[in-house]
Amino acid sequence: MTTLHETIIPTKRVRRITVLISGSGSNLQALLDSALTPSLPNAQITHVISSRSNAYGLTRAKTHIPPIPTGVCALKTFQNRNPGSSREDYDCEVARQIIESKPDLVVLAGWMHILSDKFLRILNGEIPPPPPPALPPPKVDSLPNQTEAIPSLKDLSLDEKPTKDTTKVEKEEEKEKTSEDAETKVEKKDKVQELPSPPHTQSFPIPIINLHPALPGAFDGANAIGRAYDAFQNGEIENTGVMVHRVVAEVDRGEPLIVRKVEIKKEDKLEDVEKRIHEVEHQIIVEGAKMVLEELDKEGRP
Repeated sequence: MTTLHETIIPTKRVRRITVLISGSGSNLQALLDSALTPSLPNAQITHVISSRSNAYGLTRAKTHIPPIPTGVCALKTFQNRNPGSSREDYDCEVARQIIESKPDLVVLAGWMHILSDKFLRILNGEIPPPPPPALPPPKVDSLPNQTEAIPSLKDLSLDEKPTKDTTKVEKEEEKEKTSEDAETKVEKKDKVQELPSPPHTQSFPIPIINLHPALPGAFDGANAIGRAYDAFQNGEIENTGVMVHRVVAEVDRGEPLIVRKVEIKKEDKLEDVEKRIHEVEHQIIVEGAKMVLEELDKEGRP
């Protein structure tokens, strides 16, 4: 029962994000670090799909707290397991795996395949996804290695450390509930260690955004940073940039959502430009995801 001075504010469902990767996953890490913070509130990464089984981004997902479910959908493996299948069939399988993860948003964070029109039609809800293939996709039994260190348990806060004796922990937490501070601590722990439940039904269309290291209309497709660097050396451009855009059938031609210019200096080596661009990428991929999810909330998307 409420009084005249009270207002019931419905609790928003935590939005689910599926991320597609092909490599190290540094942009994925930016999303993981920002989830459930003011930078990306009320949203979590709930599934990661890689086009390569040895992508280090899979390690980032699996060692995250809580661990993020992952999947691998490699083109050659898919075609070997499904003789006679086409490139479009592969895209449809990727779309099927995405829909199975029940996302509110799909983010391409270094996904190295061009997606077909049929893929987009499936995610728009225009046509149904294909049935699962006769053979299941390969499981990732081991974690890819990389020189970049993963935080060890000793580097984690007490709230984040897993324990072997869960019964003992539950008893201790029950005792701690006698104090207000302990209740807050347990609530925070539960929030961190659980992923949001999927919705009962999938809403369409599922928005898809992509991160591309170039300004709109410039250097579409692969090796955009290298081509921009060469163009600068030849006096053809004065700077480059990064954008987050909606995904359409034309490569890197979707509506730009966020655009940032990136300086190229005369003394720069290619590695300097790459580093500067990656720093901007880590910022705007989070901003772009937040922008699209806010649009869904304004639309009243369940």
